[in-house]
Amino acid sequence: MTIPMTAAMLARFQDGFERAEAAQVPEPTAMTLATVDEQGRPSARTLLLKGVDGDGFVFYTNLESRKGRQLAGNGNASMVFFWRELYEQVKIDGWAEPVSHEEADAYFASRPRGSQIGAWASLQSQPLDSRATFEQRLAEVEQRYTDQEVPRPPHWSGFRLRPRRVEFWYGRQYRLHERVCFEVVDKEWRETLLFP
Repeated sequence: MTIPMTAAMLARFQDGFERAEAAQVPEPTAMTLATVDEQGRPSARTLLLKGVDGDGFVFYTNLESRKGRQLAGNGNASMVFFWRELYEQVKIDGWAEPVSHEEADAYFASRPRGSQIGAWASLQSQPLDSRATFEQRLAEVEQRYTDQEVPRPPHWSGFRLRPRRVEFWYGRQYRLHERVCFEVVDKEWRETLLFP
């Protein structure tokens, strides 16, 4: 069971994100997503956040990619935002579940055409014998959708990480950092401070 984030938690994240944008952090939406495979072995990679609201944090991927397959098998996941220029970090632990088809369709339609073509052409995470093979696949998809809209591939969609624990970390001099943790306890959010 997931509990929506409180307004205070969401405002704290949005405040940090806006300050990261104002500080011209090169890619404030960049976050590291960690998943686990069927043996419980972790795997992490950097993705871009595409939406956030009280229900969680949204990102998109090829469902047949390594992360897509891992999330389909085990929805436990973590993401970390590190805004180096602010010396701040946000860590989210939770459960990833698929977004609706309507939500995925709407986001896919907003992507640049080249990214849409790439979603069809890439067999993400599978071995590739040469760059030329990929470029040929791109050309074939481009030809297939000449003069028409590119539909969302059935193997491409998104996930929403519904948090059960969110920690805001603020770097301080002498490593006397500030850590504010929100965690679901007895079906409600509890806020605590943590020693650095």
